[in-house]
Formats: sequence, C-alpha cells, structure tokens
Amino acid sequence: MLTLQGQSMAVPQDSNETPYLLPPNSKDWEEQSIPDFVYGQKELILEGIQWPRTAPSLLDRIARSRFDSVLCSAWRQRMELGLFRYCLGKLQTQTLPGPVGFVAQLNVERGVQRRRPQNIQSVKQAFDPEQFNFNKIRPGEVLFRLLREPDLPGAVQQEDIYVMINVSPLEWGHVLLVPAPTRGLPQRLLPAALQAGIEAVLLSSHPGFRVGFNSLGGLASVNHLHLHGYYLAHRLPVEGAPSEPLDPGGHLHLLQALPAPGFLFYTSGPGPDLEALVGRVCRATDYLTDHEIAHNLFVTRGAPPGKTSPSSALTGVRVILWARKSNFGVKEGDAFNVALCELAGHLPIKTSQDFGTLTEAAALALIQDCLLPPAQAEEIQATLVDLIAKDEQ
Repeated sequence: MLTLQGQSMAVPQDSNETPYLLPPNSKDWEEQSIPDFVYGQKELILEGIQWPRTAPSLLDRIARSRFDSVLCSAWRQRMELGLFRYCLGKLQTQTLPGPVGFVAQLNVERGVQRRRPQNIQSVKQAFDPEQFNFNKIRPGEVLFRLLREPDLPGAVQQEDIYVMINVSPLEWGHVLLVPAPTRGLPQRLLPAALQAGIEAVLLSSHPGFRVGFNSLGGLASVNHLHLHGYYLAHRLPVEGAPSEPLDPGGHLHLLQALPAPGFLFYTSGPGPDLEALVGRVCRATDYLTDHEIAHNLFVTRGAPPGKTSPSSALTGVRVILWARKSNFGVKEGDAFNVALCELAGHLPIKTSQDFGTLTEAAALALIQDCLLPPAQAEEIQATLVDLIAKDEQ
C-alpha cells in the first residue's frame, strides 16, 4: 500500500526494489553503480487515476505502480540513513477557508535548513561549474537513472535523467530530475527534460504525484537544469480550474481561476500529441527565457480544458506555465516564497505563527505581488498565441 504521510510511508522491500537500495556500509556507496529504471509504453498509466470520493486516507489503498514502489522505497531508505538535511515527519496540513482551496503545510525545517539560493542575476545566466551543482552531491543521493525503452512513439531524444533526493524536501518523496548532469546545462527547460517529467507523472499511480520547474528568477536556487517531483495527498486548484482557448487550434488555453492566471497546455497521453505539447511548451519557455521573463511550470494529472470543476475527472495531464516578475532572492519575512507549487495552490509555510494566522486573502496578495503588470501579461499572451499559431501553419 502507498501511504504518503510521514514515516507511515514504509513499504516492504522486495526483489524489484533491492537493486535501488544502498549497501549497509557507507564506504561502499561511492563504488556502487547507479541502477537504471527502464520503462516502456505499457507502464504509462493513462486511465483510472482518481482521487478517493471520501476520506483522503483511502489513498493508502491505491496499488503502487513499479515507479512508486521503487522511488518510495529508495527515498525512505535515504531518509533513514540520514542523507537529508532534516528528518521529514508528518506535516501539519490545512485547507485555507475560501473559494480557492489553498493547501497549506507547515515545514519549518525547510525554511531554516535549505541551501541558500545562488547569486543569480539573469534568467539566461550561464552555468558556472564553480558554484554548487548536482555533480557535487554526496554518494547515495542519486536513486536511479530514468530511462525510456525505444518503443515509445513520438518520443523526443532522451537524455539520461538522474533521479536524486532533494536534501531539503518540501514533502515526502521529493526528488529532483536532472538530465545529463555532467553536461553542465543551465536552468533552462529542454524538451527531453519536460517529456521525462510528464512521463514520470504518468508512471505514478498516485493522483498527487506532480512535477514542476522554476526558471532562474522564478526562485530556482541552483543554476543546473533540474525539475522537481513530489507527492502531495491533496487536490490542488489547478487540476480542474476552468480555462478558455486562446488559439484557433485549441492548443493554448488561459487558466482563469485563482490563485494566478496561467497558460494551460493539455495532453491525454503519450504519442504525437504529447510530443507536440512538449514542443509548444518549450517554444514558450524559450521565448520567456530569451526575453528575461521569469517563469514557473507545473505538471499534474487533471481535467481537459474548458468549463471544469475541482471534482472533474483526471483524464489527462495539465501543464501550466506562469510568466512572473523576476525575483533573484528569497524574501525572508514572507510566510512563503512564490514558486511552482505555490502558484498551483500548495503553500509550504515557514513558521508556526504564519501557519496559524495565514488567510486566503493574505496568500493571494503574496502571489499576486509576484505577477506581471496587466499590460506586460497581455503582450506576452499575444506573443505566445502567435508562436502557437505559426506552429500549426
């Protein structure tokens, strides 16, 4: 059974999980080769993933996919071995009263102990090998390489995707997806990385496994290409928020609902449709990067575009892209920092006082302070619509 709250996430170890576990003696970790997690089309779960209609505790009864089993088992072992900056127990969680449905979680340790963000001055800043990067992590932090079998139709050429622990986790199972670390790629979204992130969501049988990306200036703290993946056993507003089409082909939509308007891309599954989505999203993020516009991206199972609701079926994958004001540091006094999960409605809160007093109105004010002025937002929207239209010609 897959349980996603605190230490209850213990999972039995079987022969399929053992290759992904570290040997007992830490002296052997450096010599151990990184195992491969190889997946094919048949493991991408397209249908039947839903939230329980009643208590969230029923998530415990969801059958684990092989991906969930391996990731959770290896992640838990690293937590038990002390490879994280803190031990993540069950987080206090509440849904803020109000129409948005913010999911707030108290995570004091992450607020205090996470690595200080690097000195970033530009959304398109070059990779600096002298700064911290994922080639400098400790032995044992990499869980596995995520590799696709060559049978997936319409797949872009894949980099080696290293799945490693985030040593300052915001939730249970928090990992980083890092394409070809030794290439020293800057934090700029690439098609192979996005496709791997979307397919990771499809590999999970849990409705709350999400993937996201922060650009430089969008609160990425390390300038080395990486995406985040993590489990959150709660619905989020963006899964079923309504939207309107922006282009005649219906490939780009505007997510209208709070907490923040964003560009919505949708796919029902792998194949040419997914490949086309990846291309559209990366053309949009390339434009934003080239024009020094910070951005955040969130990948979640969700409803098709249109007049949907929070209870809508999770029939495909939503990719939401937000253009936002650049912020090259962390605002220490704020209840939370606005990045990929906050824009989606998940608020990791830094202090007990803020957790006890935060209102929906205050949360919305913090988020909206990070959004672009309306005139600039409209200009970007028009440009992205033109980009998508040219795509279809």
